Amino acid sequence: FKVKGTFRKFDKFASRSGLAADEVARDILRRGGLSVDVEHVGGDLTDHYDPRDRTLRLSDSVYGNRSLAAIGVAAHEAGHAFQHANGYVPLTLRTNLVPVANIGSKLSWILILAGMFLGSMGLFQLGIAFFSFAVLFSLVTLPVEFNANSQAIRILADGGYLTREEVPAARKVLNAAALTYLASALVAVLELLRMLIMSGLLGNSDD
Repeated sequence: FKVKGTFRKFDKFASRSGLAADEVARDILRRGGLSVDVEHVGGDLTDHYDPRDRTLRLSDSVYGNRSLAAIGVAAHEAGHAFQHANGYVPLTLRTNLVPVANIGSKLSWILILAGMFLGSMGLFQLGIAFFSFAVLFSLVTLPVEFNANSQAIRILADGGYLTREEVPAARKVLNAAALTYLASALVAVLELLRMLIMSGLLGNSDD
């Protein structure tokens, strides 16, 4: 709600440059010497950079949009492209963790519930081990997202895409998005701690 609300608020204000978000993304990438395609993808705020095929995809609410909010999102995704090109370690680690984290998040609950119903602490602890990969993925995501935000704001200001008065609006949109990753990571860590306590691996399970 926070992300969408903040985006809608600053989606009402068009940038003074007159450039659309996809145009900004292409120009940022061109200036940076990166060969990255910018494509339109369906959905609302489904924007992402795919390092596998070096493609930056902008959603229905961003592609072709000239608002401050849309331009901020486009610059953020371009930031991920620069991370990839520069071999940013957290991004590389997160990319490698994707398949393991996906399997872990799905299989962990099956093992945990099976362990609870069957009274098997071994299955329960195995489920915790799988869930820990999803937690690690959430934690590694934090520096990736915050770094992309910092790059986006710097590029938008230094590149002249936004004026000094417009930059704070883009920053608020990106900060709102970053806080969702922070909240997700905190929830994942707390859930892992709860599981560890329940299993007796951390503290007294009776407590």
